[in-house]
Amino acid sequence: MLLTGYTMLFLMLLFAGITPFLLMALAQVVQIKHPSALKYTVYESGMTPFGEAHVQFDVKFYMYALLFILFDIETVFLFPWAVSFDRLVMLYQQQGFGLFPLVEMFIFIGILVLGLVYAWRRDALKWQ
Repeated sequence: MLLTGYTMLFLMLLFAGITPFLLMALAQVVQIKHPSALKYTVYESGMTPFGEAHVQFDVKFYMYALLFILFDIETVFLFPWAVSFDRLVMLYQQQGFGLFPLVEMFIFIGILVLGLVYAWRRDALKWQ
């Protein structure tokens, strides 16, 4: 019997839904259990903890991370476009659009440059 269409989709969703629970149950069964008071103590890098556990971080760190992710995703979109650029141009030239893929990518990069300029002017890139 060849599985296609909705039958295969249902089986994949069923497998994806059951797998985490099966793995957690398997971990409970095969783990080595030696409870002791030492295992329940708080540790951090082998040092006795001091001070509060809750420390407020500055928003600038999060902004820096978000900007990194944004420009990292830009690279993810840019790479496949660069690899298939010659085929894209040939395809669009056959349809009469010329260098539309190049113009399209310049618009994409232009929007990202505007975002970078905005972040730069708002001092989101200053690491202090």
